[in-house]
Amino acid sequence: MSQASTRSDARDVRAEDAFDVAALAAWLQDFVGNETLSSTPDVRQFSGGASNLTYLLQYPERDLILRRPPGGRHAGAAHDMGREYQVQTALNPVFDYAPATVALCEDDEVIGTPFYVMERLDGLISRKELPPEVDLTAAQVQALCTNVLDVLVDLHTLDPEAAGLNWMSKGPGYVNRQVTGWSDRYRRAKTWNVGSFESVMTWLADNQPPDRGSVVIHNDFRFDNIVLDRTDPTRPIGLLDWEMATIGDPLMDLGGALAYWVQADDGRAFKAFRRQPTHVPGMLTRREVVDYYCRRTGIGLTDREWAFYEVFGLFRLAVICQQIYYRYHHKQTTNPAFRFFGVATVLLERRCRRIIHKHK
Repeated sequence: MSQASTRSDARDVRAEDAFDVAALAAWLQDFVGNETLSSTPDVRQFSGGASNLTYLLQYPERDLILRRPPGGRHAGAAHDMGREYQVQTALNPVFDYAPATVALCEDDEVIGTPFYVMERLDGLISRKELPPEVDLTAAQVQALCTNVLDVLVDLHTLDPEAAGLNWMSKGPGYVNRQVTGWSDRYRRAKTWNVGSFESVMTWLADNQPPDRGSVVIHNDFRFDNIVLDRTDPTRPIGLLDWEMATIGDPLMDLGGALAYWVQADDGRAFKAFRRQPTHVPGMLTRREVVDYYCRRTGIGLTDREWAFYEVFGLFRLAVICQQIYYRYHHKQTTNPAFRFFGVATVLLERRCRRIIHKHK
């Protein structure tokens, strides 16, 4: 998921994710024709992602980032390198946080899968915790939090037509397509050891609101996709991982983002799957995030109206977890990080049902 930017996050390439580095280097040099790419790079792999695979290409004079799909079964149009490259390339001139792209290769013969290469942003990435070199007061953490949320607001106020991204729009009915599509994905990815989610899917289908807008949405907005300024770590300088970006309802994007938002007073089970530092003193709670976003955008939203977006975001996260767990369950990947994703699916269903019960 995350296109990490710091060298320290990179590790040796897993055997199952290795590729022909010499073939890559020859293709890239031929395509770009830049003397800084005349040698064969050292290749490292970022371990944080759970979807597309991300690598650091270290040349003597510059670093680049390579993105490619994983092995195994893919859901629908997932892992479309051409689409991700096209979105990021279009956004770069009009959205300050989209990194510049370098090259796209859709020929499987080069390294075994399509891939694209982009410039590396030199900054800090928050993972489960803030970067170890970052020591912020609660007030500074709050500033970081609202600055990150402002990136999402800025994206949602971008003109899709001016960005050349209207081709992503499928017209009205985004909410309905999402409820139907993610329900279908869950049923296809279900394994014997997780819940059915049928009552949650029925509630979502029965309570879906009309679209609240049609904007560019990121669809995977998290702290580990935000690059922070090294000299001022409260200031974002980049937003990564455009794999699931599209044109749609901004509140669906906010709901998806808050599905990952584990706060300080959450229960032990939910905290076990925390992947970003949203628990530290100064971070806004989920409710405060919604209030802040609504103030910035002028959107009015009751607690009951928000419940739909909250449940959908949690359900969508459960589907993502389950799709990844499906690959592990069927031995299409041996990455040990995916072993407990099925447990996350079960916990997320329970959380959805509690929220639904509260708003009956």
